[in-house]
Amino acid sequence: MPAQLRSLSVTSAVRRAHWRALGLTDEDMLKPKIAVVNTSSELAVCYAHLDGVARVVKDAVRAAGGIPFEVRTTAPSDFITGAARMGSYILGARDLIPNDIEAQVEAALLDGMICLTSCDKTPPGHLMAAMRLDIPTLLVIGGYQASGEIEGDPVDIEDLFAGMVGDRFGKPGRHSLSDITANAVRGPGVCAGMATANTMHCVVEALGMCLPGSAPVRANSEKMFDSARRSGARIVEMVREDLRPRQIMTPSAFCNAAAMVQAVSGSINAIKHLQATAVEGGLDLDMFAVWEEKSNVPILSAVRPNGTVRIEQFEDAGGAAAMLRQLGDLIDGDALTCTGATIGQNIRDAQADEEIIRPRERPIAPGPAIAILKGSLAMDSAVVKLGIPDGKRPESFSGPAITFDSSADALAAISGGEVKPGHVVVLRGQGVKGGPAMGGGASTVLFAIDAAGLARDTAFITDGQLSGLCLKGLTIAEVSPEAAEGGAIGRVRDGDWIVIDVPTRRIDVDIDAEELASRPSLPTMDAVEAPGWLGIYRRDVRPQSAGAVLTVSK
Repeated sequence: MPAQLRSLSVTSAVRRAHWRALGLTDEDMLKPKIAVVNTSSELAVCYAHLDGVARVVKDAVRAAGGIPFEVRTTAPSDFITGAARMGSYILGARDLIPNDIEAQVEAALLDGMICLTSCDKTPPGHLMAAMRLDIPTLLVIGGYQASGEIEGDPVDIEDLFAGMVGDRFGKPGRHSLSDITANAVRGPGVCAGMATANTMHCVVEALGMCLPGSAPVRANSEKMFDSARRSGARIVEMVREDLRPRQIMTPSAFCNAAAMVQAVSGSINAIKHLQATAVEGGLDLDMFAVWEEKSNVPILSAVRPNGTVRIEQFEDAGGAAAMLRQLGDLIDGDALTCTGATIGQNIRDAQADEEIIRPRERPIAPGPAIAILKGSLAMDSAVVKLGIPDGKRPESFSGPAITFDSSADALAAISGGEVKPGHVVVLRGQGVKGGPAMGGGASTVLFAIDAAGLARDTAFITDGQLSGLCLKGLTIAEVSPEAAEGGAIGRVRDGDWIVIDVPTRRIDVDIDAEELASRPSLPTMDAVEAPGWLGIYRRDVRPQSAGAVLTVSK
């Protein structure tokens, strides 16, 4: 155990009186104080089961000789708390989480914390808090929701999202929207499939911040509860060992996480979330450069939306631990983890179903699943999700731009037939400074392009961000600098010739550099009004290429 628990550095009689009133004894006062960070919420099914998980964790902490204190934080869910202001609160809410944790856990000088992590923004929010506070921390994976069937045909949230847009454009899918709505989500937990939540759960395991074999996992399964019990015991040991997040989340760990995302063809959102976590830890790490270093990682599994494999099959095939084992020397096996052992030691006995999680010599595709582009249209960076080659998504494209300053205008143009084969659809004003950021506008436009039958014959470029469910055609997102910061995407005009070449990692607008620089950048006004917290976020947020974090003082 460290020389002295930091919670014991405060001997105030008032503090002891408050805790005594909660039932703590004099003996309890001397034990490690563990924050159980719970994002439980009745607003969204993603978090609806976490109170039960918290009870299991707290019992395990007590049994291991610690004292648990349950604290609550904000619980952002894209589909529920994305309702107002075009979803503008979604990404900003990620940055509320570490601040909320700091204001409770750090302010109280607790000795360690265990975070119940669930929907898309909670894993990065918890990792960011862990790096900032640098006290012993473990994440417990909350698991994915059960999905249903219609006439023997599995359906999940991806089918529902696609069905919503298809219905709007007169392109109904295999089943009615009402039937999909009734069957797509059948219990608590995060979206099924390798969208952002399950990607980030696998990232947590690759970073070494959860117990081995934790991700992905069925919500409310015995496996999930067993992990919660073991995590409750382990966090007390971590406090006694003084094992801290900055010892675990080293540059090697971030490289391992990038390799994981490439291998599962995960969500592009993992890049900025990892960058934000590195920033919070004071690491001089460029995750966009790391991503390119990991461009040699092959795609070893094809979980929806990348292929036909369902997340349940991926879990049963060995999950994240098996994937790490299959990656072999493409990861650093000497990276330390929350167990006190290395990741190589943790995965030594992991077994994979090699039809679901392929060996490196027999990959699904050579990769990369995700690439970073730069050029005159994206001087800092842009992200392209390539996924698994299917003959429909080209890696090179050139054509005239058709530009939109709002998702509503883009949807109207697609519906009205203004977007034609050969167009490069440019949607700007959607970034962290100028628009809804993580809102569903850009994702909806992309699904609309697909519903209109244009995905293979157009390209789509946006300075906004996309749902992890999005994999339609040649799509470039998170163009940085964004339009609201004077980026070139705001200077593109209808008819400008745009050239995308993924093999050379280029994205350019084919006009004279001086002419491009002389044009005013549009739009000049925020797409969405930003009062209150949104105003603070817009004012202080750093660019997407820096993780879209709030300004961090060293």
